Amino acid sequence: MADESTPLVGTSELVPPKTFGSAPDKATATTTTPDDARYALFQFLEARTPAGSLYESFTIFLILLSVLTFVLSSVFLPEYNDAPIATKCTGWCDAIWFGNFSDNALSGLGIGATSIVEIFVVLVFTVDYVLRIYTADYIDDKYKGFVGRLRFLPSFFSLVDLASTVPFYVDAFLLPNTDLAASTFLRMFRLLRMMKMEGRYDMALGLIDDVFYAQKSVLGTALFVGITVWGVLSSFFYIAERKNPDMIYCGAAPDCDDDIDTSLCKIDDWGFVDCSPAGCASPTDEGGEACWNLYRSIVDASFWTLMNLFGEFALVDQHSVFGMVLGTFTAVFAVAVFALPVGVISSGFEDQIARQREQREASEAAAGPIDASKADDSADEALGSAAFVADGSTFRGAMYNFFEDQRAPNATYFEIFLDTLIIGCTILFMFDTVVSPEGGWHTLICLFQFFSFIVFSIEYILKMYSAGENPKYRGRGLIEYASDFLNIVDLVAIFGYLIGIIAFPWTGPGFFLLIKIFHFEKFSKAFTTFDDVLRENMGVLLVTGFSAILLWIFFASVLYFTERDNPDEEMALYYKTIPDAMWITLLNLSGECPLAHYSNIGKVIVGIIGLFATAVFGVPIGILGAGFEELVTSEYDDSPDEDVNAQPATESPGLGSFQSTCYKFVNGIGSKAAKVFELSIYFLIATTVAIGVLQTVPGHEDNFSVVETIAVLIFTLEYLIRLIGAGADPEFANGSNGFMARIKYIFSFYSIIDLLAIVPFYLAYYLPNSWIDNHDEYFRMMRLFRLLKLDKYVPSISLVDDVFRLKKTVLIVASYAAVTLWILFAAVMYIVERNDDAIEIDPLPLYGCVENCSMSDRFNNYFNSIPYTGIHLTGDFPLIEYGGLGRVILFFVVIAAVGVESIPSGVIASGFAEIVQTRSKAKAKTNKAVGSDAGDDWYDIQYRLLEGQPPPLSNFGPDMDVLQTMAKEYLDGKVDEATGQVSRTRFSSIGRSLFFTLIILNIVAVILESIPEIDRSVGNAAGNFFDVFEAWSVFFFTIDYFLRLLSARKSREALYSPWVYAITFFGIVDLVSILPWYIQVVLAKTGHLNGDE
Repeated sequence: MADESTPLVGTSELVPPKTFGSAPDKATATTTTPDDARYALFQFLEARTPAGSLYESFTIFLILLSVLTFVLSSVFLPEYNDAPIATKCTGWCDAIWFGNFSDNALSGLGIGATSIVEIFVVLVFTVDYVLRIYTADYIDDKYKGFVGRLRFLPSFFSLVDLASTVPFYVDAFLLPNTDLAASTFLRMFRLLRMMKMEGRYDMALGLIDDVFYAQKSVLGTALFVGITVWGVLSSFFYIAERKNPDMIYCGAAPDCDDDIDTSLCKIDDWGFVDCSPAGCASPTDEGGEACWNLYRSIVDASFWTLMNLFGEFALVDQHSVFGMVLGTFTAVFAVAVFALPVGVISSGFEDQIARQREQREASEAAAGPIDASKADDSADEALGSAAFVADGSTFRGAMYNFFEDQRAPNATYFEIFLDTLIIGCTILFMFDTVVSPEGGWHTLICLFQFFSFIVFSIEYILKMYSAGENPKYRGRGLIEYASDFLNIVDLVAIFGYLIGIIAFPWTGPGFFLLIKIFHFEKFSKAFTTFDDVLRENMGVLLVTGFSAILLWIFFASVLYFTERDNPDEEMALYYKTIPDAMWITLLNLSGECPLAHYSNIGKVIVGIIGLFATAVFGVPIGILGAGFEELVTSEYDDSPDEDVNAQPATESPGLGSFQSTCYKFVNGIGSKAAKVFELSIYFLIATTVAIGVLQTVPGHEDNFSVVETIAVLIFTLEYLIRLIGAGADPEFANGSNGFMARIKYIFSFYSIIDLLAIVPFYLAYYLPNSWIDNHDEYFRMMRLFRLLKLDKYVPSISLVDDVFRLKKTVLIVASYAAVTLWILFAAVMYIVERNDDAIEIDPLPLYGCVENCSMSDRFNNYFNSIPYTGIHLTGDFPLIEYGGLGRVILFFVVIAAVGVESIPSGVIASGFAEIVQTRSKAKAKTNKAVGSDAGDDWYDIQYRLLEGQPPPLSNFGPDMDVLQTMAKEYLDGKVDEATGQVSRTRFSSIGRSLFFTLIILNIVAVILESIPEIDRSVGNAAGNFFDVFEAWSVFFFTIDYFLRLLSARKSREALYSPWVYAITFFGIVDLVSILPWYIQVVLAKTGHLNGDE
């Protein structure tokens, strides 16, 4: 064996070996003896030689070229794209680049529609693949010989190579006269080849794998919970909307009017829709419908429910009242369904990043103390120009100190002057978009911008001129100085303004001066911190970004093929080319679903995209949120202004007994009457809020007014008692006399809430026909403030306040970054879309614009651009009808939205966790019960108390004990007390498997029965398949339920009580799953329910 210091043949100038998708280290992967020629070829293919590196770059170029031509080829298909450009590439143009038409200049080859680019790429990759098979034994010993080469074929990257080349040969030589999409569609899989060409993916993929492996059990639970919630809500939505005429869809029917009145349509007992009374074709005998209900089956309902769970409500204005109630619950569940996996992934990355930081700190500590001289050098380097003071006797030295040393005379005033100019340019640019271009105000604004430009230019020139005073910035060092972030900002602003004056002197040069807003970065370091986070986690983010791009192109291509022939014109419009499909797919991957009426295959794809979006965005959200908070908190000491866990002060001595009694009574302290009064206040708050909501419904404005009057009187009495008792309230009385304590109380937060809730009532009563009385409906809304009173008992608003105080520095820094991006993107979107007069489908009206609205109406000035851009920066896209340049800008908005959302949401979530955990621990120390842990509820405490206790004996004798024990072991198995292992008899295992199968079959049966075609074919006659299957299922479920009730006396999980089992979640579920069937049977037998119902 060669000495380790001696390089192998042809490896003297090799880069370190890569392991992801390529050959592992030769010392450990294979014992194959290197053959000079083959091994050199292997090293070349693995890019371990200079020539190999060039070849790798060449293959990357070919991959990108191939994918780009595939994407652009859809633009030049007039069959689907009606734009004029679609007919601009035929003949040799098509033959060279795209291969859309079989009659192009290559038709003489007789291999169907193809292109020179595609032929060349396939030939290169074919030769590459053959050579990789030839040298496969250098990757691993298992690939030696003929059998080994066969073993290499199904490896991941081998399949990628085959998938991106073999379809071409199939289409060209086996099926040359067919129009298959396979050859073109599968080109995008060549992007996967790039993953094996980038060695740094190893560590990043390893980190991602560690996170998902560590959290797999929680993610599995989250997945199960999500699927269960999805299925249950889909069933409820099906029941709520299956007969709703507003949910009838006719968009795919060519013979229906655009404004069809669906209230005229009829829905039969099976769920088929007949809209012939409204002017559409009648349904055929085979079940073909021109129109259909979007919730006609649980399968159809599941798509819309999934969109709801992703936070999208495309049919929000079409739901019934029951559907709206379900939608409200779904919106609440949607937060948990999406937040749970994202939170788990984020927490996993937080833990992994913290572990890496600890390992790095441990390594630094093991390396010993840092040399003092090196530390000084590092400090000087970190300080940069601020650590150097030039000779102030020269002009250049004085200028250097003036710009770089804030202690120089008048430097602070000049800095304030510059900041004022920047703020002025920003504000005046906004107002310039609403003034007339020919008016005097526009001229004054342009003059101010030009003056600012002169000042900024002089500042930049003097900074570049004086930088040479610092030896660090002489020669090539000046390039380093000029490439500083803030200096680049200055240069872009100055040259951008110059270009703007030449290109469009009276319309837009002032925009470039807005870039100077980054000047405030020197105070917050927000983008610098963001850059540090990106650099530190570049590997993981690159893998995530590459995966997102791959998924983006993949899903856009799939949806292009599935939706370009969609009978709904609006859907087909947005998928007429792959670039158009990429715009909508980008929004889908960001968690949005602005379009809804997909084909059946399209619905499946969009659902899968939604699941991928959770992972794609969960990774960067976790990394950016955790990394940003870590860096900011390490630089600033972020602590709350006050102790969020402080306990109230003790009662001041010497207080009157009456005010002390009032204080205790109104706070539910000391007596049963006080507790009852406190509970009554809770009840009244809930009641009056419900009444206030009801009174907003037209025709119910005066309902329950008597109850409202009584409630106001009771709240008034409560306020007076609190005012009297304020002298004994530690919050107000500590160090104050009774009078001052009451003054403090009157101006306290909760006192103001109380007054806002009750004073308008008295003003309207004693001042009839006054302005207050005439606007009573607005003042009634103040009653909702009473909800805030509950914060005194169940902390919510105060908890949010504590979180913001705890994380204020991080949130301020993140807010600066968000506001800066908001200002700049709003300006860019105004400039890009202000002249976009294209009229798209279903425009969103803007104020007075009712029809034929275009983007030029919505972005006609900067102030109108602000709300739309702000909404987009939160990740929401109610508008999608943008032009090409607008979509490019919004691509970056989508990326920015990840940071804008992830950082504050991660920081706030972290703050909530810190405060709640701290308070829980403090509460557990004072209220901990014997044998309980922090967070235990009543059930947990009782369960722990039963540890080691045998089940109670039955009152019906030992035979019943034996029967209960047998039932318990059949249902749950027998637990070994020593090891905790569960063992089952064969009978128990078979019964468990059959019962699980029965549950699955019941779910399938319910879904199938909801499909109109299947339900009609089975029929509603007595004894039909579904009825018989349900009866037998209920029979077995009933036996299971009673067995669990019977065995509860021997089950510690039921606390040895049948009643406890009956009221647990699963006990209630078991009962609900069988009780409706018995109720239905009773109603049918008594004649209250006919067979069809």
